[in-house]
Amino acid sequence: MLSLSRKVGESIIINDDIVCTVLEINGRIVKLGFEYPSTSSVLRQELYERIKQENKAASENVEAVSEAIKLPQKIRVGEK
Repeated sequence: MLSLSRKVGESIIINDDIVCTVLEINGRIVKLGFEYPSTSSVLRQELYERIKQENKAASENVEAVSEAIKLPQKIRVGEK
């Protein structure tokens, strides 16, 4: 992990098109501002992790439903 020290008003640039600026420091709270292309997505890590978990659960459900749909076809094929 890269660790940087910045003061209020100072910025870092990521990949030529993302600018992160320290807006305010209040005790242990740091407020950051981001400028980034409208095509980019920015999420808090806890929200990103929750979305990943929900997508995984949804894909598992799709696989289970897909197998359940195939089951009657397998039974019919075996009956012939």
